[in-house]
Amino acid sequence: MSTAKKEYKRVTVKSLVDMKKTGEKISMLTSYDYSMAKIVDGANVDAILVGDSASNVMAGHETTLPITLDQMIYHASSVVRAAKRALVVVDIPFGSYQGDSKEALRSAIRIMKESGAHAVKVEGGEEIKISISRILEAGIPVMGHLGLTPQSIYKFGTYTVRAKEEEEAEKLKSDAKLLEELGCFAIVLEKIPAKLAKEVAESVSIPIIGIGAGNHVDGQVLVVHDMLGMTHEFHPRFLRRYLNLYDEMSDAVSQYVNDVKSQDFPNDEESY
Repeated sequence: MSTAKKEYKRVTVKSLVDMKKTGEKISMLTSYDYSMAKIVDGANVDAILVGDSASNVMAGHETTLPITLDQMIYHASSVVRAAKRALVVVDIPFGSYQGDSKEALRSAIRIMKESGAHAVKVEGGEEIKISISRILEAGIPVMGHLGLTPQSIYKFGTYTVRAKEEEEAEKLKSDAKLLEELGCFAIVLEKIPAKLAKEVAESVSIPIIGIGAGNHVDGQVLVVHDMLGMTHEFHPRFLRRYLNLYDEMSDAVSQYVNDVKSQDFPNDEESY
């Protein structure tokens, strides 16, 4: 479906729903700091996810589990200061919403008040519906996340494709409908069969944003460090690298070291 794109001075949760209605695909990237968010926002991305993937790409942890609520608020605050157009969505980190709906609400309120973000994202369906409802009742927009949910990686034991078997696929479809009924404004589907993702996208009225979920969803999200090739050891099928910054940055740093060692830098024009 080809339509003229509407110009948005500020993208909102309603904007994303409108994009689905008109057939305009939604672009989403992660950011974790002011400088990167300024570039991403300036390129007219529709939504910025301050993901708990900061635990991996910014702090070097093996999983997303170690990052804390305070750290997520710090990253989100930096991004919000840079984002003039994009909708800023922030992951509520592991352990800050799953077991206690009151804690879930407190966590969401802290993110919204202390960072200035526009929405929060949580992983899971039926098992966290009370937490989602409590957050929504406070007027805080919620984005869901189904399929491969990295906060549950030790439960899965692997990062392979989810919902290939009928039972898990049926639960995912049921959870997607539930999230829509509860009032979530969008859902991320991660690493699931494209055919299943298409079914889900066609069965709900809210936007479905994919990462490794094929091209028949309403939008796409990638980790910006992966998309720009700043990481080089991560090679999932769904990742398209638009640059190879790892090599380019390594070469630049090596050249700087050589120039300092050889006394080429700074030269007379670079001195006062």
